[in-house]
Formats: sequence, structure tokens, C-alpha cells
Amino acid sequence: MASRAVIGRTSVDSTPAFPQVARPPAGAPNVVLVVLDDLGFAQLGCFGSDLATPTIDRLAAEGLRFNRFHVTALCSPTRACLLTGRNHHAVGMGFLSDVPTGYPGYDGRIPASAAAMPRLLRDAGYSTLAVGKWHLAPRWEQSAAGPFGHWPLGLGFERHYGFLAGDTNQWAPALVRDNGYVDQPRSPGDGYHLTEDLVDQAIRLVQDQHQAEPAKPFFLYFATGATHAPHQAPREYIDRYAGRFDDGWDVWRDATFARQRSCGVVPDGTTLTPRPSWVDAWGDLTGDERRLFARLMECFAGFLTHTDAQLGRLFAFLEGLGVLDDTLVLLCSDNGTSAEGGPYGSLNEHRFTHQRLDDPADTLARLDDLGGIRAYNHYPWGWAWAGNTPLRLWKRYSWLGGVRTPLLARWPARTAGTGQVRSQFCHAVDLLPTVLDAVGIDAPRVVDGTDQSPLAGASLLPAFADAEAPSPRATQYFEMIGSRAIYHEGWKATTDHVGNQLDVERDRVEGSRDFDTDRWLLFNLDEDFSEAHDRSAERPELVRHLEERWWTEAGRNQVLPLDDSLIYRISALEPPPYGRRDRAVLRPGGGPVNEDALPMLLGGFLLEAHLDAPGGGGEGVLCALGDWNNGWACYLLDGRPVVAFSLLGAPARVAAPDPLGAGPHVVSVRYRRGADPGGEVTIGVDGADVATGALHDHLPFRWQIGGAGLLVGRDRGLPVSDDYEPPFPCTARIHAVVLEAPSAPPRDTDAELAAALRHE
Repeated sequence: MASRAVIGRTSVDSTPAFPQVARPPAGAPNVVLVVLDDLGFAQLGCFGSDLATPTIDRLAAEGLRFNRFHVTALCSPTRACLLTGRNHHAVGMGFLSDVPTGYPGYDGRIPASAAAMPRLLRDAGYSTLAVGKWHLAPRWEQSAAGPFGHWPLGLGFERHYGFLAGDTNQWAPALVRDNGYVDQPRSPGDGYHLTEDLVDQAIRLVQDQHQAEPAKPFFLYFATGATHAPHQAPREYIDRYAGRFDDGWDVWRDATFARQRSCGVVPDGTTLTPRPSWVDAWGDLTGDERRLFARLMECFAGFLTHTDAQLGRLFAFLEGLGVLDDTLVLLCSDNGTSAEGGPYGSLNEHRFTHQRLDDPADTLARLDDLGGIRAYNHYPWGWAWAGNTPLRLWKRYSWLGGVRTPLLARWPARTAGTGQVRSQFCHAVDLLPTVLDAVGIDAPRVVDGTDQSPLAGASLLPAFADAEAPSPRATQYFEMIGSRAIYHEGWKATTDHVGNQLDVERDRVEGSRDFDTDRWLLFNLDEDFSEAHDRSAERPELVRHLEERWWTEAGRNQVLPLDDSLIYRISALEPPPYGRRDRAVLRPGGGPVNEDALPMLLGGFLLEAHLDAPGGGGEGVLCALGDWNNGWACYLLDGRPVVAFSLLGAPARVAAPDPLGAGPHVVSVRYRRGADPGGEVTIGVDGADVATGALHDHLPFRWQIGGAGLLVGRDRGLPVSDDYEPPFPCTARIHAVVLEAPSAPPRDTDAELAAALRHE
């Protein structure tokens, strides 16, 4: 860009010109957008729950509650809607970003034609800060190799601290700062918890920004890992709820419904939808099951209350800074409650990914571990059903239980009638237009030379001031994993499609599993808040009209092709851009190597560690991936090579009988997959087999939901085995670790390994 300065021979006959710095309009507020995870319509105190959420309840009392706010039924898609103001398929996020497929609506990449909220606010003169969960970077772009265009900084945030994946261990998360992976600041043994850390970091980022330039507004996107599984919290928070849920989910749901009507978030005349046939009546459970399921709910409740307490620290800081009343605060959830614990709950949510049901007796035997560092627990789906009172179903479905969540708005300058309920039909796509309206800027038509697609949302600011303001939309489609619905002018048509999402649901959850035989049910939401009374038999012509309108919306928003699989859609997964690695040569001293950047191990693998052992053989981690919830590690213990596995929490271990002698060695581990579940593991030293053992199960296709990477020469967070405590650094000198799959070509020459050894 040409300078406006006038250049003469000297400064005396020259005129300087300074760059124009963007500044938002006068009175533009700070913006704080809080996104909770897997939180149901009925789980906040201000929405009728008896769970303690005093911080959030105060926001509601000083602001507004929207009781007809809608999302997409899954996390990545909703977050894309919130940040872009467009429908999720229209920006490539029809499903999770972890599973990009070769269709425009499902490629997991927000396009340049949909510049996101942080980019628009940054260009308007805001500081843009993201803390917490992201889950908007496609699978093959989450490693240290990038590209980073879909990480937070690539989409307009100037700072980020949090995690990239859909969930992570609250005690030992896979953390990212800006564009790189980092270790957690304290160990689990020192009392670390992710939500506390996220609030610490948010406070630091805002404080630094404000002290440097208090006149410059900020946008803070604060997305917790809570209350997504694992439901982990300090024990004192969980124990506060001891005995509180012993009467079970049926009684809790009834009591919650009564509170909802009393506090006005559910209108008079609402029908409490019945318990579905596949959710057991509490009274039909055994005594042991009731004891276990109540404790699992205590863990969730403690997790939520702990989260609320940390939000209390954040808002107390903003209040102490003197900026809270100049801040637009929006708080919502990304979808309804999660039923991923299945009918019995889970000690280890990794099993959900692998289509395994937990045995309640096994979980009961670990009752004292629930919520702590040795569990990755999730409550049973009876509590998910209750948490969405008075609605049907849950996350992943387009019934209201999946797509209606709380929305709170606090901005003293504009939220008239504090503590009131607003009943406009609104959607996640409306939040970006609301923020732009509050700031006083328009959505640009072009960003970086790219024409911008039109916003799907509309501002909610009129409803802030007027309870009778019209809804920002008359029509909204829904689709998630084949479950479809459409809202239009007060009516909602919803399919009975449940599809083939999970093996554990296939024989239990009732509904259609064939798109050709789906039935569309019809509900008048103006009269039927909870989607309880099907009117399709009375109005078949309206059903046909709404179904046709759904197909029109599907065509406009890149929804097709329909796919009702969850785990199995991975068969259509986009291939890695550089191909799947069959061999990796790794050295100590670096950060974690993303699991997707490594060879696939489940069909078998060969590991070789080239090292120099000290006298006594040395000790420490040679390499490790994951932890005792799901992971494997190879290490030296009292000089002896050991390999340990935790297969979805079930331990297995093979150890060499003798310590290494001082000097150079090649320690190998070979796993041969068996025909039946399991396989053979052999440890070798310098080409000779020294120990053999058996695994009881095949290796999992994914070790960590939360995206942990492989470390060489040390571990971090939680261990794979009780044999050691991280970081357990290796005292042997590791030259290189080679990891290869059976598909690796013969190693006649290995230039990469030779270079690594030569460098040493």
C-alpha cells in the first residue's frame, strides 16, 4: 500500500503519515463468550436444577435467560456456528473436525469465505483471546507440522491456551499454547486441574492486555472441557453431593420439572415427556446399580459446581478490574447432555469410542476412583435423559434434547429487565450477528480478497430490550448423523431416525434405521414447548411441506450426502496429505508427536530403541503414548527393558529378565496381532528375543480421544503403568527410536536412522 507521507529531500520539507489503527465505535463492549460442553437444558440452577451453580445463576439474575436457544447436537458443528454465524454444513463442519471426509459439508475446514468472529473483531480493533477447547482443526492439521490455518490463531485469535481435541483428561491434558504443544504447569500430584488452569490463563491474558492498553476492548472466547467426560473434579466437590441422587433419575426429573415451571424457564401447560423404554426405571435397578449410578452423577455434579466456582474467579477478576459491566457476556452449551456413558455409565469413556459396554460390577469395584486421576468416567444415559428435562433424547439427535440448551446474556447497558426469560426461537448462528450489532460494525463483504458468504443468523439485541420482539428467524433446519428436523413458523417436524450411530444403542434405542422408511413427526412448538405431542396425523399436508422445505435447506447448506454412522464413517476419512507413515524415526528432546503422525499400530508393530546404557542398565522411559486409561510405554526399570500396555484400562506387561549391560544396545519390542482378540509381544535385546507375553485384546484404533502424543525419553501427566511416575526421564543415552508398522518396506537402507545415529 502506497504511503500517504510526503517525501522531500530532508525532513524539513517532508510530511510524515502514520498508519491508521482500527478502533471500534465508541461504547463498544468487551465480549466474553463462555461455551460449556455437553451441558443439558436442565442442569443449571437458573434453569431448574438443584446442582449448585451460583456464579452462573448470578449472571442469569443480572441478565437474561433464553429458553428457546438451539444448537446443532454436536460440539465441532455448534462451535463453527457460534464463531461464523453460518450453518454448520455450510462451513464444512457437518460432523466432528476429527473425521474430515471428501464432501463439502463435512471436510472439517471453515472456509475463507466465512471469516470468524475473532477475525472480524480483531480487524475492528479488538484484542482476541481464546482459552480452552477448540475442536475446529481437521484431523491431519493437529500435529506440530501444521498447517495452522484452522488453529485458533489461524482463524483470528491473537492468543490461545487450551486443547485442540474434543475432550482431554482434566488432570493431564494435551495442552497447546498459540501454535505449539506445551507441558502442563503442574503435575496431577500437585493438585493440577484443567479448568483451574484455564481460568488462571484467561485472567493473565486479560490482565496483560488491559494493563498495556485499557482503552482497547477485548474478546475472550472461554470454552471449558467441562462438563464433557471425563467427569473429573477435586474430591471435595464430588463429596458435597454424597447421597443427593440416591432417589434416582425419575424422581430428580420430576422435581426438576417442578422447579423449571416455578422459575419460569418452562411455560405453564408444558408436558413432561415420558421416560423412553430403553432407559431403566430407577426402581428396577439392583441396589448395587443404584449405588454406582448415583455416585457417577455425584461426579458430574461436583464437576459442574467446580466449573462454576472457577467461572466465579474469572468474573470476580473482571469485576475487580472494573470492566464487567462494560462487557457483553454470553454463556451457552454446545449440545444437550451426553449419553456416551451408555446404559451403565463408564469407568473409562475411551471404551465408548471402541463400542464397548462397561460391566457395572467392574466399575463398582473402582467406586472410590471415580472422578479422580485413575478414572475417565461418564454417567449412564438415565442421567443424560434427566439432564434434558423436559425434553426428549440427547446429544447427537435433532430432537430438542440434543439441540436446545441454555443461553444467558448479561450486558447491563442493554439487557433490560434483569432475571427475565426470553422465548424467541434462536440458534447458535445468531450469536455472531448479535456481537457485531453490540459492537456497532457490519459483517464485511470481502475479507483478504475473498467474497464472504451471507450470514445465516440475525441479531438478538432487539430481544435484549423487548420480551415481545420477534424471533430472529422463522426457519431453521437441523441434521446430525442422519437425525433430521426443521423448524418453520412455530412448527417443528422431526424424523424418528436413529440410524446406526453406536452398537450399544442399536438394540435399545427405538426408531428408524433406514432413511427410506423414516417417519416425520410434527409438533407445534408455540403450544408444545417440550416436543411431546405429535400432530402429524392431523396435518399430513404440513408434514409434506416441511419435509420438502428441509430438503431445500439441505441443498442450500451442503448437507448431502446423508450418513447415519458415527464410528464407522471413519471408513470415508480423508487420507493424510503426505500418506500414512509406515516408519517413524524419533529422537529425544522434542515435544509430543501427534498420534495421527505415527504409523498405525493396531495391525502389529516393531519398535527399536538405539541407546547407550550406563552401568546397571539405566532407568526411565524410552517412549510412551497415552496413560493408564489407554496407552502403552516402553521403559527401563532397574536396567531391564519393559513394555506395558493399558488396553482401554486393562493392564498388560512384559519385562526382560536381566538388566542391560553398560554400552550400546538395540532394545526391540515386536507385537504380532493374533487371529483372536489379542496377540504376542516379544522384547529383544541386540537381535535376541529375551521375553514374550500375550495381550488379551487387540490394540485400539485410537489411543487417546484427547489427542495425546508420543514422547521419547520421558513421559508426562499420568503414567501407563504403576511401575513409574512421570516424567521418569531416561538415564540411558537414546540415539533414536524407530517405530514401524508391518507395511513398512524392507530396511535395506534407512537413511533417516543412519543420519540420526551419525548425528549422535
